[in-house]
This record gives sequence, structure tokens and C-alpha cells, in this order.
Amino acid sequence: MDAQFYQTIYNKQKGLEQVPPNEQIASWAAKLLQLLYPERSNYFPASPAALESDFKRLESELVILFEATKACGDCDHRVKAKLFFDQVPNIYRILNTDIIAIVEGDPAANSAFEVIRAYPGFYAIAFYRLAHALHDLQIPLLPRILTEHAHSRTGIDIHPGAQIGEHFFIDHGTGIVIGETSEIGDHVKLYQGVTLGALSVNKAMAFTKRHPTVEDHVIIYSGATILGGDTVIGHHSVVGGNVWLTKSIPPHSTVYHRPETEVVEQQTEI
Repeated sequence: MDAQFYQTIYNKQKGLEQVPPNEQIASWAAKLLQLLYPERSNYFPASPAALESDFKRLESELVILFEATKACGDCDHRVKAKLFFDQVPNIYRILNTDIIAIVEGDPAANSAFEVIRAYPGFYAIAFYRLAHALHDLQIPLLPRILTEHAHSRTGIDIHPGAQIGEHFFIDHGTGIVIGETSEIGDHVKLYQGVTLGALSVNKAMAFTKRHPTVEDHVIIYSGATILGGDTVIGHHSVVGGNVWLTKSIPPHSTVYHRPETEVVEQQTEI
């Protein structure tokens, strides 16, 4: 490598903002989840006042992250951070509905503690819910860093812009993709490998409804692919494994893929 190469890289680095490492940003979210769910750590505040102090510290850390990333230009980063933390009680309430959905919907789930501590689906949902709140406050970059951290940990890819209702249950989860403009209702259950995607990845479609709408009380089994912003999965429907859908289906539908599998028994010579 010649001197020009080093100069090019150096010039690029000089022009970049000093954004904190992704690990630091993800660590902030992880600490917030540990305060909400001490099941995820061995730290227990000594009193409600101590817990309040811990939340205030994380709010101050969020202000620092906002300032480091110039999260909202000339806006007051302290105001934005407070607006986020004002939403935390409701985020906590919704996450508790997700825990209930997992405990009640998974025969293998023995307790809420197990779900909170061990389930990748809950981890991905929790990071998504924090990221979505930041996204709704029009905070750039940080929401995507949070959901991509969860993606790297769990294999579950949820865009922070997606709208997801309460009692959301991801079972197993690896390979799930939920696109930016997806809309998911309440009491929805997704299995591994489900894709809620766009029919086209044309850049001109940015800021348009490109991903499906899934109404309340829908189950989508493993490997199903549902595409398109006009595609609506009606409430109380079941979408079977490996189904490919680009059209809407009415409420109370059952859609399944019929594979042709043939078993041929070999003759054993005597």
C-alpha cells in the first residue's frame, strides 16, 4: 500500500463525526433493560430513590449520545431525552404484554424469568421497542444501531420504523425480517424465517408503504414470505409454513403450501 492510500483513509477519518462506538450505544440500551428487568442482571437498587437516580443517570447518558451524534440538529437534546424517558413506563407496560404472550403461547416457556433472561425473541422485541420510541422522536442513526445490535445477537431483523402492537410473540425467531413500513396488530405470533418484505427494492419507493399489514390475532408459520405494501393479512388468519403471498387475504383465512413429497421404499434383496 502506498502513501496515497493512507492519505485517503486519513482524510476520510478527519471528515467523520466522532460518533460513539455501536457497542457503547447498545450498552446504554442494555443497562436500561436491566433496570426495567432486574432478571437480566444481579444488580438491585437499594431503594426507589436509588432506582430513580439510576434512571436519571441513563437519561443523562442519552443526552450525551444525542449530542455526540447531533441527533436533532439545533434542538434541545435534554428535552428530547426527557420525551423518550417519559415514554418508558408505557414501553415497560407493552413489553410486559409481550412476556405474557410468550409465556402463555409457548409450551416450553416455564416462567416469565426464563423468557426475560433467555429468549432471543424477547431480546429482539425489547430492543425494537426502545428503538421505535427513538425513531418516533425522529432521532437518526441510534434506532438502527440498536435494532442491528439485536439482529446480530438473535438473527431477528426488525426495522425500528415498523409498527408493532401489543402481545407480540416471536417463537425461535432466527431469520425473521420485518421491514420498515410493516404494520403488525395485537396478539400476533411469528415463527422463524418469516419475511414481511417489499415487492421492490427500488430506491424511489423510499418513504412509501412497501411492506405488509398484519392484523390482530394472526399466526405466521416458519418460512412464510409476505410481500407488498398493499398486502393485508386479515385478522384471526393462519399463514402456513413456506407460503409465498403477494395478495391480501380476508379475516379468518387459512393459507398453506401443499408440497409434493414422495417416499419410495427400496426393495431389500434376500
